[in-house]
Amino acid sequence: MASKPGILSDWPWKSMGNFKYALVVPGAIYSTYSFIMCKDENERNWFMFLVLPFLVFRLIHYQLWISYSRYRTAKGNNRILDKSIDFDQVDRERSWDDQIILNGILFYGAGIVLKDQFNMPFFKADGTLIILLLHWGPAEFLYYWLHRALHHHYLYARYHSHHHSSIVTEPNTSFVHPMAEVLAYYGLLLIPTLLSVYIGKANIVGVFTYVTVIDFLNNMGHCNFEFIPQWFYTIFPPLKYIVYTPSFHSLHHTQFRTNYTLFCPLYDYVYGTVDKSTDSVYENALKREAESPDVVHLSHLTTPDSIYHLPLGFPSLSSKPQVSKWYLLFMWPVTVWSLLLTWVLGHAFISERNAFKKLKLQAWVVPKYNMQYSSKWERETISKLIGQAIRDADKKGAKWLSLGLLNQHEVFSRNVELYMKRNPQLKIKVVDGSSLAAAIVLNSIPKETTQVLLRGRVSKDVYVLVQALCQKGIKVLTVQEDEYKKLFKFDNKLQSNLFLSERYDTKVWLVGDGLTDKEQFKAPKGTIFIPFSIFPPKKVRKDCYYHTTPAMVAPASVENLHSCEDWLPRRAMSASRVAGIIHASEGFDVNECGGTIFSVDKVWEASLENGFRPLPIST
Repeated sequence: MASKPGILSDWPWKSMGNFKYALVVPGAIYSTYSFIMCKDENERNWFMFLVLPFLVFRLIHYQLWISYSRYRTAKGNNRILDKSIDFDQVDRERSWDDQIILNGILFYGAGIVLKDQFNMPFFKADGTLIILLLHWGPAEFLYYWLHRALHHHYLYARYHSHHHSSIVTEPNTSFVHPMAEVLAYYGLLLIPTLLSVYIGKANIVGVFTYVTVIDFLNNMGHCNFEFIPQWFYTIFPPLKYIVYTPSFHSLHHTQFRTNYTLFCPLYDYVYGTVDKSTDSVYENALKREAESPDVVHLSHLTTPDSIYHLPLGFPSLSSKPQVSKWYLLFMWPVTVWSLLLTWVLGHAFISERNAFKKLKLQAWVVPKYNMQYSSKWERETISKLIGQAIRDADKKGAKWLSLGLLNQHEVFSRNVELYMKRNPQLKIKVVDGSSLAAAIVLNSIPKETTQVLLRGRVSKDVYVLVQALCQKGIKVLTVQEDEYKKLFKFDNKLQSNLFLSERYDTKVWLVGDGLTDKEQFKAPKGTIFIPFSIFPPKKVRKDCYYHTTPAMVAPASVENLHSCEDWLPRRAMSASRVAGIIHASEGFDVNECGGTIFSVDKVWEASLENGFRPLPIST
């Protein structure tokens, strides 16, 4: 929001959420019905009929730019600014699609009111050219002066400061403005279209091409990386004054009083408002190489729709804890395509970049889903992908790699341990975070607790956790004989505080994989469920408390954190991800995978010293 919001700042459908798309439904129904019922082929209004598909195309066009921009910015090559994006910016830019809804309302309204004029032919070459020339002439000129007026302190404080709240821009930043400002822009951008209608040169291809060109250049200019090569301007030097670059507009967001142009820098050159560093910023961005990470966190896809929750997916979803959304069912063609793609994609891909102190952090994703990790036939393939990711990270100069989600499962963690022993030439260290996970669970137990109930698959971090609890004099109860035998076999000294029980009346439960709904209903009211599992247990009790899976809240010094990690709340990081950062920050030059576990006390104290804090139990 602007610092002093003016009239018509908010969109009237703001309170509707995603149901705002219903506003274009009446126009879509009317145009489709009219198209079908019209018996005269020459009278059918193809423009009105194609508005809805075109709006969908615009949404897809924007999303492709958003995903590509985030991917390239994460890689680091040709990046312009190193500053961070935060959750506030993501929330503020959630309204990027409002102007597409406005576009639909205006097109449908014009098609109904000016029915004859907007029943235009499919294509006219001269009409398309006239529309584009009218934009680069009067529309660009008028925009330049409107933009300069918006930087007057009165209008800036009430309107344009909302857009400039984003220093580092993304494609979805491009049309994030107060409603009054968007209306002013649309008034200018409609000039070419309306004039072409007036002179009888309007055509469907011309109008849709014009809007697409605006979207393309608008999205391109708000990317935080430079990709227009120098030869582009060497071949035809006047292009420098006709088409801008991402770095040209990025300077407007950092300097504020220069580079006002929409797409055509000519007017900045004519009126002397070109930033003096325009050429040097452009050249330096082109020379910049891909970033070499210090720490890589290796995760994977979970459910089929988790692709949309990645930082490369939908910002509105990735900025919130992952939950299933009903409207993603309509995305099934993309979901199926992404599922098929994972079968052929042969390596992990980067999804996010962060920074902590002087460390450069990256998050990589193995293109496999939970269902594939649980398949015995996929284990060898996944192990190879993890091994390839370790080699790639080592080649890029990373010194530590943490294993996220099922990559840290004992089956794959043991394979990684064997892989590291077979490849002693690798300088990278691999961390599964089991010691920190145990430490987080241990320190999540209320201080007054005298006994806990343990239920779930036993793993190496559970052994350490139970051992620490017994040493503190806390009784550990298990209801499964096989779990009891495994723990007792690990350390027969646990006998004094480890018990096999038939009762479920303990009010602190440490739970892992295998916990059933039936067992949860046996817990007394007010029970605290503290997971040590990779995935959170199903919440079936409303009268009990459920803690998150082992995780910690990141300090403010962790930069560029604008996406939630799976189901975790904002600015929370999984134990394995934090462990990788701590090992790098403290220089712990050891592998922690397979049967190896690091010092629980040491990694916990180091985490706190580096500013990470445990998540409170939600009440």
